[in-house]
Amino acid sequence: MPARRIAQPLVLHDAFAFPGGGENVAVTLARAFGAELWAGAWEPAAFPDGYFDVPPRSLDAVRARPLAARLSKTLAMRLAFARFPETAAPLAIHSGALCLLAQARLRAPQILYCHTPPRILYDHRDFYRARQGALRRPLYDLLAADYRRAYERAARAMDAIVANSETVRRRIETFLGLPATVVHPPVDVAAFQNLGQEPFFLSTGRVDVLKRVDVIVRAFRDLPDKRLVVVSGGSELDRVRALAAGCPNIDIRGWTAGNELRRLVGTCLATVYIPRDEDFGISPVESMAAGKPVLGVREGGLRETVLDGQTGILLPPDPGPEDVARGVAALDGAKALAMRPACEERARKFDTAVFVEKMRGVVRGVMPS
Repeated sequence: MPARRIAQPLVLHDAFAFPGGGENVAVTLARAFGAELWAGAWEPAAFPDGYFDVPPRSLDAVRARPLAARLSKTLAMRLAFARFPETAAPLAIHSGALCLLAQARLRAPQILYCHTPPRILYDHRDFYRARQGALRRPLYDLLAADYRRAYERAARAMDAIVANSETVRRRIETFLGLPATVVHPPVDVAAFQNLGQEPFFLSTGRVDVLKRVDVIVRAFRDLPDKRLVVVSGGSELDRVRALAAGCPNIDIRGWTAGNELRRLVGTCLATVYIPRDEDFGISPVESMAAGKPVLGVREGGLRETVLDGQTGILLPPDPGPEDVARGVAALDGAKALAMRPACEERARKFDTAVFVEKMRGVVRGVMPS
């Protein structure tokens, strides 16, 4: 069957499961370049009206491949992208770690916007492997090795690779031996406004094993006079709720809708965000856009966004509850207010308009003259 020909660019994203930072990158790219937007899967109910200009086209990877999905949803997604409809287009931009496996099915200049090389294959390989049962581990190793070969083959075929941070650029160089240009992801700076200051700290990090929300909660268990609000969900939500049980100063709300989230960011004293070696981290920039300092960690992308002592406080790597407690004590209301102008100025460097202009420059570099 001949390849279908389209006049507009393509933007491919792994999956639209919730409106996160990677999803915003893909939607912003599709809007900026008038692109046809594709995903391996998407959940319409998870997105508010108006989030997409045109809803993405979905490969429906998990439901279309139930046997593969029973083994691994990642496997089902890999298979779906490897059989992407053959397409000739003026440009294709991949936003993710699975979608670029469609590379061989596309006749177009191709750009990878890399949020990170898959951590299950590289720097966190041992961590994820250890979570597999002994009987499942040989199959896991086989599938991971095959995925790694396919990923590296597709990455080498890209006409350009863009990293979302200097941290990720170094990972690409270390793990793939390939060069990359850094373009930080877009943040809708104008959407986050300073709405005053109320005496609570806000945790916006996804509640999973790599975000250390449990460490934050443990710190506030020993700070009964300090209030913490947690406005996200994830695989560790039940465990974190159990940690906070009996602590009236800790409010675990789970996933929080956009308007309410922006209100909480705009009224908190400061945000707390201490993930393990974060790729970039949108939440700290949103916090600074609202004039709110960040109690962060000197790891990963936060070293590129938060200015220690000016727009927040960076804790030492691998912080414990006692480190968080010391940071909370140091970041009182007066200090947080004094940081507001620097926070707002810093956030503007990561605005959506800056992202779009830099990506237009990358596209100009790969388009035929």
